[in-house]
Amino acid sequence: MSNVSHSSRRADTHTDLSGHPDASEMRARHDRVMRGGGRSTGLADAPVFLLGLYCAVSPWVLHFTANQPSLVTHNLVIGIAIAVLALCFTAMPERMTGMSLAISALGAWLIASTWIVGQSPDTGVILNNVIVGGLAVVLGAICAGVAMKNRKT
Repeated sequence: MSNVSHSSRRADTHTDLSGHPDASEMRARHDRVMRGGGRSTGLADAPVFLLGLYCAVSPWVLHFTANQPSLVTHNLVIGIAIAVLALCFTAMPERMTGMSLAISALGAWLIASTWIVGQSPDTGVILNNVIVGGLAVVLGAICAGVAMKNRKT
């Protein structure tokens, strides 16, 4: 059995895929991805990322770390989650298009959590979380709408 030779393999086993039944579909998909057709919401990814970063550092920017300790941790976690989603949308656009509404959900939660998680938040904290949450809802809805439009075509 040890004298079986693998030299009978033909040299043309690594030829092109022109004879593959799905070759035209694979080429079309490759062309779509290379032209950027996989996700046309790329212009929204950077603002979503920056919004997430700002949400994460906003307790220190607005100095509410002492009077709202539960919101500090909350905003940090939600901000990191939004930023990571934006990075994932950029790195894996075709796999993440279904997750666009997650940004809107996180934004809505950020608005509501100001009163749920916080203890008697002041006007600055309320405005911060409402504005950042509202922007997240709008940007998430834009991303989801464009992704659904692209999925139909």
